Amino acid sequence: MENANQTTAHEFIFSAFPYSWRDSVICFVILLFIYAFIVVGNVVIITVVQLNIHLHTPMYFFISALSFLEIWYTTATIPKMLSCLLREKSISLNGCLLQMYFFHSTGISEVCLLTAMAFDRYLAICSPLHYPTIMTSKLCAWLTLGCCVCGFATPLPEIAWISTLPFCGSNHLEHIFCDFLPVLRLACTDTQAILMIQVVDIVHAVEIITAVMLIFMSYIGIVAVILRICSTEGRRKAFSTCISHLTVFLLFFGSVALMYLHFSATYSLFWDTAIALAFAVVSPFFNPIIYSLRNKEIKEAIKKHMSQANIFFS
Repeated sequence: MENANQTTAHEFIFSAFPYSWRDSVICFVILLFIYAFIVVGNVVIITVVQLNIHLHTPMYFFISALSFLEIWYTTATIPKMLSCLLREKSISLNGCLLQMYFFHSTGISEVCLLTAMAFDRYLAICSPLHYPTIMTSKLCAWLTLGCCVCGFATPLPEIAWISTLPFCGSNHLEHIFCDFLPVLRLACTDTQAILMIQVVDIVHAVEIITAVMLIFMSYIGIVAVILRICSTEGRRKAFSTCISHLTVFLLFFGSVALMYLHFSATYSLFWDTAIALAFAVVSPFFNPIIYSLRNKEIKEAIKKHMSQANIFFS
């Protein structure tokens, strides 16, 4: 009888966005600039890697694949955020499920790809003689495909289960985009939802900790080899090939760990929103900067193409 009197919510209303028109416009302009920068920056990296034959190496193949995923990772959430800042702050149930799926599938694909990149750096530094025969273009393609298959398959059971839940009562989602825990808190089946929240917490923890441990072990091997290099210049050159990946790894995993490894602990709406912005917006914003400004070869390739463009248009 209780279920018969419940009405299922067919849309959610985001309650974390500013309601002041002035604040909304300011946030819209900032977010639009960040999104445009992310898309343009990553397109530039992909284009530069494709146009320069000397960048057709495993490391730059993975960087361009990461840039491609980064575009879709941010596209899963930011356009809807921009829409919510100026228009109705609502999303349909199906739209919410799709957003969760593509956000997490591209995010998990990135996690897997960052792990593959750590393995690539480990082989390049620890086994330089065998590296060209092991890390072939075919293996790179298979690793990238495997990362995407893992990323797009992992969230499917969670999304399928959430799609069967009844949502009644409040439809105000205390977040800036659809995510597992905020959506599960709105489900009517309290006991089952609480249990599933704990399961989701454990799944995320296993995913994050496994990736972190694999990357950590790779860098232990890398550091051990670098410390055995006699010359300071040799050590600096070896470590410089890893610094971009290590920076992106710390930036991305740091914010993701804060969001998904807090288990039963809860943050205020402000900190929940701030942490979500850190891994959904801020981290992708810095990635093109890290991979272009911190990478000498990509910087030189960009400068070369810019000078060619200036000559062409002059």
